[in-house]
Amino acid sequence: MEDTCSGMRRWEDMDIDILVKIFQNLNILELTSGVGHVCSTWRLAACDPLLWKTLDLSILRSNFIKIPLEPYVYVDGRSDKTLTRILKIALNLSCGNISFLIFHYNLYVSDDQLTYTAERCPRLKRLVMPAWNRIKKSGICHAVRMWEDLESLTMPSISSPLYLMEEIGKYCKNFSELKIMGPCDILFASTLAAFLPNLKVLSLQCTMLCKDALIIILEGLKGLEVLNISHCLLVEVHPPPAQKRVLKELDKSILDRASRLKKFLTCMDDSCIMCQRTRNDEGLLRWYKYEEDLWKVDEVRSLAV
Repeated sequence: MEDTCSGMRRWEDMDIDILVKIFQNLNILELTSGVGHVCSTWRLAACDPLLWKTLDLSILRSNFIKIPLEPYVYVDGRSDKTLTRILKIALNLSCGNISFLIFHYNLYVSDDQLTYTAERCPRLKRLVMPAWNRIKKSGICHAVRMWEDLESLTMPSISSPLYLMEEIGKYCKNFSELKIMGPCDILFASTLAAFLPNLKVLSLQCTMLCKDALIIILEGLKGLEVLNISHCLLVEVHPPPAQKRVLKELDKSILDRASRLKKFLTCMDDSCIMCQRTRNDEGLLRWYKYEEDLWKVDEVRSLAV
């Protein structure tokens, strides 16, 4: 019996490199389920930087109901506790090594959760967070000030973008890529031109886009190299009484301005399924109605998830 026991390997004798390779195949729920508590060796493997370049929370959803007043969603307390628990475990294991953070469009992060995350992800370079209902101006500004290395952001359309773009322009000197998952109007376009004139890549796919806003973007973003307006509902707004006219094609004034770009990605084809969906959803795609991971797709490879 003694000889048999002496030949048995213990959990802590497992090779760390092999453990890391195994852990790389686990999702965030599995990684935070307690693998780091098995023994000291598993703990070391669970903290390996290779596991934490990306924190992908896109498999998580908030349990919520829509309400008529701000923030327009009410999130169940247990759902919040689950997200907080996963964030605490993941951010503890990551040791500040996360550079890419992904949230699902139905994961409604609170100000406290965002602040906690920002303070423990000082090296963040890319953020994908399509839902901001519960995030206040002070919360996102506090986060941006800590993310000096931020280069890429996927965000929803917001009614008052000025404060955010000003903060990004001031604190994120390497910022170069932006994806807006929502309508882009003249105010949003003017704010981009004022505070992010050196933005290199912009995606506005599958949303309502005002023609005047598009012109402001093409003229005001002097450093822009890649613009994606594929499947957009391009509209022209006439003077009061304001009426929107949907444009079926890009006119010469747009094409001439876009000729300086390295890539100008467009699709306004009546036979295109995505164009049809954008039109049917009136320029604000209801992603929940379609394929599970469709919201992650983008014609610009660096902005796809």
